[in-house]
Amino acid sequence: MISKELKDIARWALDFALKNGASNSRVAIYTGVSTELEYRDDQVDKLQQASENSMSIELFVEGRYGTYSTNRIIKSELEPFIKKGIENTKYLAVDKYRTLPDSSRYYKGGGYDLKLCDSGFEKFQTPEKIQLMKDAVGEVLGKDERIISVASSYNDGVSSRYVITSNGFEFENEQSYYSLSADVSMKGEGDARPQAGWYDSAVNWDKLQKAGLGKTAYDRVLRKLGQQKIESGKYQMLVDNLNVGRLLSPVISALYGSSLQQKNSFLLDKLDQKVVSEKLTLLDNPHLVGARGARWCDGEGVATQKRTVFDKGVLKTYYIDTYNSNKMEVAPTIGSPSVLLFDLGTKSLDQLTANLQKGIWVTGFNGGNSNSTTGDFSFGVEGFLVENGKVVKPISEMNITGNLLTLWSNIVEIGNDERTISSWRTPSILFDDVDFSGL
Repeated sequence: MISKELKDIARWALDFALKNGASNSRVAIYTGVSTELEYRDDQVDKLQQASENSMSIELFVEGRYGTYSTNRIIKSELEPFIKKGIENTKYLAVDKYRTLPDSSRYYKGGGYDLKLCDSGFEKFQTPEKIQLMKDAVGEVLGKDERIISVASSYNDGVSSRYVITSNGFEFENEQSYYSLSADVSMKGEGDARPQAGWYDSAVNWDKLQKAGLGKTAYDRVLRKLGQQKIESGKYQMLVDNLNVGRLLSPVISALYGSSLQQKNSFLLDKLDQKVVSEKLTLLDNPHLVGARGARWCDGEGVATQKRTVFDKGVLKTYYIDTYNSNKMEVAPTIGSPSVLLFDLGTKSLDQLTANLQKGIWVTGFNGGNSNSTTGDFSFGVEGFLVENGKVVKPISEMNITGNLLTLWSNIVEIGNDERTISSWRTPSILFDDVDFSGL
């Protein structure tokens, strides 16, 4: 956690800014340590450890706004730093919409422990982390002469943040993470060099998957051998839980106040309207214990709450922070999503595949883009042709095109296999009538 000494400096910095010309201010102290390791074939390829202490200060001066940061958290150096920041802010254009949130919206404390930090973080030493990577590589290396390379990476970190504002907010939080991955590349037909990977991530060491990642990566790359294009046409599309986020991301982005305010959103003026399939119910639960993304307040300090994003296809909320609410003259909500949860179906990925008569199971996206104003998209994809519930052949170098609202209106079924490694807990989803272009 943040030391008392650093908290005292943050309080002093806030007071100093107010006494030297700032009408309001927000000060944040951040501390963190992290490790990045890579293991390739039979040796450590990268070992990097880092620690960071930094302070940021947001200054509201004569109707203007500036933000400044430093890693020199020493009073004697902060005095001229803050004074210069105040003077520099006076050169900026007046922006009447830049304000701190109304103090009534701040998180007031009293919430239960979200268990976002592993108390035993410091127990796990570098040799143990290297052994995890070595084991992941060892699951595959030397088992197939077509293998070109096997790699594994490990990352972890623990960080703390303390925030205080001039209108009455004070908050501290701490969180940790661990991640482990494996990647395998192989010789394919001709010049093809297919590659695939798998990874896991967790808040707590005990929840991190530590075995089977190499084998899973190997199995996934084996399935890619012999990839080819197939005929263009409309197919059902099954997107696995690892990749649904690529299709969800532009939808969530369209809900942000910044997009709405700039009229750069295909969901503008759609609140309380049915815009996608009634099979889509999406919840935002920020208070889910032990979940990546769980929190009691957002970056502004505004208290989070459970909210429904889509209710049986009806759009129920936008993500509007203080700044954009002021510009739009609408009520603010919250700055961004916390933990997104789908209303799950009853079938696993294997069961969804078994019921697919003719379609494409998408296992990866390769480039592409979407139009944030219209929702039109074009994405490169790879995966497998499925016929009569059986995987027939691997496919690649194909594109899907369409409109995101149409796509999400054509949900056939949502799986029960949510992936819990991130704050967006996405399951596999089957879509109907998707345009694929290939041969």
